[in-house]
Amino acid sequence: MKEHYQGLGHVAIYTKNMDESIAFYEKIGGALQQRASISTPDGDKLLALVSFGGFTLELIQSPVPVSMAEGNIPHIAVYVDDLDAAAAKIKAAGVDTFLTPEKKVLPHLFGGLENWFFTGPSGEQIELLHML
Repeated sequence: MKEHYQGLGHVAIYTKNMDESIAFYEKIGGALQQRASISTPDGDKLLALVSFGGFTLELIQSPVPVSMAEGNIPHIAVYVDDLDAAAAKIKAAGVDTFLTPEKKVLPHLFGGLENWFFTGPSGEQIELLHML
């Protein structure tokens, strides 16, 4: 399975205020790449990709309050070259903690992507991410 990994995709960070967070990261040397939103039953989830320190931050503003008592990093993303093959090998290795029965394909988000989340032994979320 490791032959499919291509590197760190991004680190996702919850924010209480998207505009303030973008301004903060720009002030300390970051650069806004893209903004987007996803409709959810609770309202629009705001998203932004910010280049910072040699990697990408995905800022997320939830439409409902998110507890930040123990930090605000909801997942890590790993780029893969073939999402289906990588997921199949992870499943073959005995991992059965994928959060959905199938991958998500989001052709209009950030230029198009497909992803699939699973959890690690402590509940941490790992996103397999392939940009279209």
